[in-house]
Amino acid sequence: MYAIFKAGGKQYKVKAGDTVRVEKLEKDLGSEFDVSEVLYVGGEKVYVGEPTVDKAKVTVVVTQQTKAPKVIVFKKKRRQGYRRLKGHRQQFTELFVKSITTPDGDTDATDKKAKVIDHVANTEKKEKARLDAIEAKRQSKKTGGDKEAVTKKKTKKKAATKKASSKKTATKKTTTKKKTAKKATSKKTTKKKTT
Repeated sequence: MYAIFKAGGKQYKVKAGDTVRVEKLEKDLGSEFDVSEVLYVGGEKVYVGEPTVDKAKVTVVVTQQTKAPKVIVFKKKRRQGYRRLKGHRQQFTELFVKSITTPDGDTDATDKKAKVIDHVANTEKKEKARLDAIEAKRQSKKTGGDKEAVTKKKTKKKAATKKASSKKTATKKTTTKKKTAKKATSKKTTKKKTT
């Protein structure tokens, strides 16, 4: 069984157990309510509304109240120096279809449960965890932190400086060898010219 209902000036075709995003509704998260603007009910029997089907309803649960991904709105008129850039995030309500009821009283329900997602609570938890991590870092700096980690860092720095100094000496040796070779060749050429 499926139904077509109207919400926010748009029509949605749903079955029991589906989730659908509609225009923002002023409902609380996890609240259950009936959508009475059912235009069509299909299945073994078909009910067509004029404009709505009387006594037919779709029972839904609010699972999310949030915003859609950002849409960039960019306007430009060439050679006029006119450019406008705006972003827009459309608010929506996500509904979980629990059951569909026909005018005769037949219902098609689902065994699935609605997963309610509270974005505000999730962001608060993340922020609290971030602040706790910062505080723990500060406390470890005050107490001196792990002494083993500090000594490991020092030994790594020493090893790195030794490698760098050995590279410098190697480059100096090669440059001095090149200079002496150039001098020897220049002396040979001057001797040949005099003879």
